[in-house]
Amino acid sequence: LRRGPFMEMALSRGLRCCQRVFSWIPVLIITAVVLWSYYAYVFELCLSVYLLVFHVCFGMFSWTYWKSIFTPPATPCKKFQLSYSDKQRYEMEERPDAQKQILVEIAKKLPIFTRTQSGAIRFCDRCQVLKPDRSHHCSVCETCVLKMDHHCPWVNNCVGFSNYKFFLLFLAYSMLYCVFITATVLQYFLKFWVGDLPNGPAKFHILFLMFVALMFFVSLMFLFSYHCWLVAKNRSTLEAFSAPVFASGPDRNGFSLGLHKNLLQVFGEDRKLWFIPVFTSQGNGHYFPLRSQSSESHNPLLANEDMWDESDDGSEGSLGKFSFLFITQICSRNFFFKFFFSLHNHFH
Repeated sequence: LRRGPFMEMALSRGLRCCQRVFSWIPVLIITAVVLWSYYAYVFELCLSVYLLVFHVCFGMFSWTYWKSIFTPPATPCKKFQLSYSDKQRYEMEERPDAQKQILVEIAKKLPIFTRTQSGAIRFCDRCQVLKPDRSHHCSVCETCVLKMDHHCPWVNNCVGFSNYKFFLLFLAYSMLYCVFITATVLQYFLKFWVGDLPNGPAKFHILFLMFVALMFFVSLMFLFSYHCWLVAKNRSTLEAFSAPVFASGPDRNGFSLGLHKNLLQVFGEDRKLWFIPVFTSQGNGHYFPLRSQSSESHNPLLANEDMWDESDDGSEGSLGKFSFLFITQICSRNFFFKFFFSLHNHFH
């Protein structure tokens, strides 16, 4: 039997709905493990001497996980979308070379320096936008994401410009949480091992707390070390596997400005806020200074600000206004955490 367009559309929507529902399963698994660890430590073991420090670790761990989940991915602004006239020209032109030339003309007004492997301007046919440097289209989120690092199913979100700092803090506080549990439960685990621990439900919780904490710590240690290396090199996971292409050719270190400036791009200049999950990253995610241009301005992230002043109409506003609105919306959202299985997703 032939299926009509309406049935195919309904089936497609149904599949997408199921996909959205199932995408929350990894998050629910991690949440269940964390809640169990809280119950086991606080109510079963009742290690009152350590409860204050435990709740600090648990609170920061939970806060960063929440932020990682519920911070929406940052997407390209309207300046990178084709205007109505440009879109008409692009769609009516059948010659690929002519289409590329149209994109080149539009890109001259924007701070775009990266290219495709063939040297063309990077353009997303699905979102109908010129891709800002370091942005990529996520097939799961169905949108282009600024400075996309990877899509992580364990937070059910894209890790990118808007939440990369929170993701790093999540990994750090996850490791701290695991280390604290391991260190404080170790003495009771040793008593259990030699048979000196009284029989009771606490024996089960001690055994599995040690096992789970150690398992996650080892996995998180490798993942966190890898991302520390990426931050030091000013690369995303995608850029580590495929070097960004510039007019002069591929360059893995094209965005690296030195260790100090690379750290500032992710964590911001206020060091008091480095370890707090609030948005402090430099810039707006659309432009990143190049290694060869790092000396052009006192604040390299604003070296190309004049390129944003050109607007097709008066509704766009300046870079300062856009940055303020962008950061305000990012800071008004919350998000939560991620675990070692995300290491697998760095290779996709």
